[in-house]
Amino acid sequence: MADTFPIIPAQSRTLWVLVAIISAFLVVVVLALLATARGARNSRFEVSPSGLQLRGDLYGRLIPASAIGAPRIVDLATTPELSPNYRTAGTAVSGYQAGWFRLRNGEKALLYLTDRRKAVYVPTTQGFSLLLSPQQPERFVEQLRSIAGRQ
Repeated sequence: MADTFPIIPAQSRTLWVLVAIISAFLVVVVLALLATARGARNSRFEVSPSGLQLRGDLYGRLIPASAIGAPRIVDLATTPELSPNYRTAGTAVSGYQAGWFRLRNGEKALLYLTDRRKAVYVPTTQGFSLLLSPQQPERFVEQLRSIAGRQ
């Protein structure tokens, strides 16, 4: 006949702390995914005399008009040196890249990219470039040139 010796129960406080930490982590992950989904659909680029305002998620900011270089429309299939090479901080899901990336040419860039065939490349004097996907890229480039004093 065998004797059975059950384990001494663990302190429940330790288990509840672990459950709380895991739950908090899952909440943060879900919120990040929701922010990404929202940003992929609702990001926008506002051009005004003060500059270019990027809105939509954690990476939004104002780029002053004086910091905007010569924007141009690029097809990343034919301009591979401007393609994102790796993400340093941001989101990269199917069809949407947002946040900080390094381009293949080594340049640091802030991306809001959904269409790689008609992206707008905007160099800045702030140590990084922008790679954006506005709905009307030609008009967007015209507006940026206008506020930066370039026709």
